[in-house]
Amino acid sequence: MSKILLLDIEKMNNIDSKGMYKIYDSWPEIAKDAFESNLESVDFKNIDHIIFAGMGGSGAIGDLFASILSKTNIHVSLVKGYLLPNTVDKNTLIVTTSVSGNTIETLTVLDSAKKLDCNIIAFSSGGKMEEYCNKNKIDFKKIDLIHSPRTSFLKFSLSIMNVLNSILPIEKSHVFETINELTKLRNLINSQNISDSNLALNLANFISGIPLIYYPYGLQSAATRFKSSIQENAKTHAIIEDVVEACHNGIVAWEKSSTIQPVLLRGYDDYIKTKERFEIIKEFFDQNNIQYKEINSVPGNILTKLMTLTYLLDYSSIYRAVLSGIDPSPVSSINFIKSKI
Repeated sequence: MSKILLLDIEKMNNIDSKGMYKIYDSWPEIAKDAFESNLESVDFKNIDHIIFAGMGGSGAIGDLFASILSKTNIHVSLVKGYLLPNTVDKNTLIVTTSVSGNTIETLTVLDSAKKLDCNIIAFSSGGKMEEYCNKNKIDFKKIDLIHSPRTSFLKFSLSIMNVLNSILPIEKSHVFETINELTKLRNLINSQNISDSNLALNLANFISGIPLIYYPYGLQSAATRFKSSIQENAKTHAIIEDVVEACHNGIVAWEKSSTIQPVLLRGYDDYIKTKERFEIIKEFFDQNNIQYKEINSVPGNILTKLMTLTYLLDYSSIYRAVLSGIDPSPVSSINFIKSKI
């Protein structure tokens, strides 16, 4: 009997105590509402360097925009910690995001940015960040939390995209395409399709140990997000590696027997040499009887690829949690760390 048959809605509801999966069942509607939100855009001029500061689920938003901007002339930096780079100047925009509004690292960055000659904008659902920005007259946009910081990823990403549309090279048609593809994907992976045709559930069943996610250039944010989702939701370790770089080091580790499970994250139109490298690695795995799972992006623009991959992979992490009898919502270890800061 297939493991898939061991999962049903009753089990989902019993284990997923806060109904995280229900949020993902509504992803297309969340995307549409966020894109049509009435947040006023801010027109920043002469920006040649954007710094996205954020941690955890908020940091994943910066990862997304870094991938989208990777083929533009705008230099992008990611800050996941307390310190800004020394390259900040008057043509720099610092984007601080804390879904909760209380992330100490991001608040520290915000305070440091205020003392520099640069552009600043902040996003949160409220908290200390809202208070700080109001007090110091810093551009601030409030976006409501959905369930938890990590499940607010989609709403925050598209809302921020609206506010920063003057400097983000994302056309409305790209967003419409993304929403359309999310709607089609939902029919395949949501909780109404607990079957062999559910791509997210198939991946969750494959991952019985520690997944090693190989990713190509441009899709790092999807791989990083999947790692975090597996760690937080399924409470399982996960590893990511650039597929080309792994051919110069990581591939050797497979010479020793391992319970690590390779997942190949592939873009629809990856660079030809990257496609070649994936095929070589698959040949290596086949010759060494190493089971792997391939996940392919849909065709389309970079936003569509990243958002649909994130949708599938996030939902897979929820299924993996439930299959393991683990509630995906609680993050007691993170709460322990926060209590000590």
